[in-house]
Amino acid sequence: MSTLHVLSHSPFGDSRLTSCLRVIGPHDALLLSGDAAYALQPGTAPFSALNARGLKLYVLTEDAQARAIHIPDWAMAIDYPDFVELSIHHDKVNSWL
Repeated sequence: MSTLHVLSHSPFGDSRLTSCLRVIGPHDALLLSGDAAYALQPGTAPFSALNARGLKLYVLTEDAQARAIHIPDWAMAIDYPDFVELSIHHDKVNSWL
């Protein structure tokens, strides 16, 4: 079974990203949306943690662009139709509210 984990809150305001990284499995994926895109700011602890994990990492292009965040090569930029496809591909979707 695989889970798509969806984060939308800034990694600098709470511990959702840290908690997610503790439970994410090898077949799971992580989607950053909204302010969670700030996790891709180079030189930050969240950026280093995500880069080191080698996760299947996705970010909504629209949200990264709205925050002037460059999407690194190790993350995949997707749009909303891709988000729907990604949701269907996984057995479960867990939104970290």
